[in-house]
Amino acid sequence: MSWAEKSLDELGEVSRGRSRHRPRDAAHLYGGDYPFVQTGDVKHAGLYLTDYEQTYSEAGLAQSKLWPEGTLCITIAANIADTSILKIKACFPDSVIGFIPEKEKADARFIKYLFDAMLKKRYKNFTQGAAQDNLSQGKLLSLKFPVPDFLTQKAIADTLSPYDDLIENSKRRIELLEESARQLYKEWFVRFRFPGHEHVKIIDGVPEGWDSGVISDFYTTSSGGTPSRKVPEYYTGDINWVKTQELGNGFIFETSEKITGDAIKKSSAKLFPEYSVLVAMYGATIGQLGILAKESASNQACCALISNSERSHFIHAYLFLSENKSGLIGRSKGAAQNNISQDIVKNYHMVMPPKPLMEQFIDYVDPIFSQIKILSLEISKLTSARDILLPKLMKGEIAV
Repeated sequence: MSWAEKSLDELGEVSRGRSRHRPRDAAHLYGGDYPFVQTGDVKHAGLYLTDYEQTYSEAGLAQSKLWPEGTLCITIAANIADTSILKIKACFPDSVIGFIPEKEKADARFIKYLFDAMLKKRYKNFTQGAAQDNLSQGKLLSLKFPVPDFLTQKAIADTLSPYDDLIENSKRRIELLEESARQLYKEWFVRFRFPGHEHVKIIDGVPEGWDSGVISDFYTTSSGGTPSRKVPEYYTGDINWVKTQELGNGFIFETSEKITGDAIKKSSAKLFPEYSVLVAMYGATIGQLGILAKESASNQACCALISNSERSHFIHAYLFLSENKSGLIGRSKGAAQNNISQDIVKNYHMVMPPKPLMEQFIDYVDPIFSQIKILSLEISKLTSARDILLPKLMKGEIAV
């Protein structure tokens, strides 16, 4: 099969997003009706992007641009070459490039899969040694990559997209399950309307019999580490090594990179036990959560919460961090991007109920998290199957 070498602008319209101000510098631009998609939203989207955390006002839209549905978003800063296709009209900043495929020339799904299969590592080569990865539009357009005819592109995308549809469906189900658990958590642990609350006094804002303290009073905290990249053998093992971009989908069964026991011995990386809860401390993924489905290590951008008493439990830790994400981020520091530290996490205020009440709460939410674990495993298997098929299709090794 002969595939022609083409640059992105030969296949459609390519242009950079627009945004002149950060939210903290121009609050009047934000909080309106227009979705404002950022690099973190692209990273956490699947094939299609529908969710976002920020919006523009009319003033915000006036200094930006509203991109149409079907636009492929490509990140060029913070997290490089992450992609997702808009399923909504949205604005985005200059850290995102938009690609609108020309009719009968390119399928946006195919281009996304091409990035996933072939281009992410190539893009990293542009930014080796930089303080923060970035990629200009010029560098993006300088690349040529093999592209088949439009009907073949569509056939390849039609083969791969059902995997993403099933993955997205499982993610949505996880979100609904988590929301039901969060609502119960809020009722008991935030509003203090737990069973029998009518007969319990509130003393200094805390129910009588509950303990008030900080996270480290009730959970062990620890951060990970990165084995030296100068020793490639460290990355040939079978121990999961979690990066922050792998958080956000419930339980973590597999990771894109695995390390050896020797890598752990000779670096600051360490093994965290099954059911440790990880929270991202840096950059675009700050506040994202994950639960270890098996003993694993992580990089230094993750902070682990580990149960260390009969009262502490991973589900409580997970729901607590979910409920307090904005509070933790509010304590972040960093000029270029938000950062929180392990010290910020471990010293964050927490109240803990008596053991019988905690056990009663866990009895309610454990079946929910058991279902989340099943769905997380389905996502892991579907992702693995898709990623095995992906490069073979994108190289034309499998006929469609």
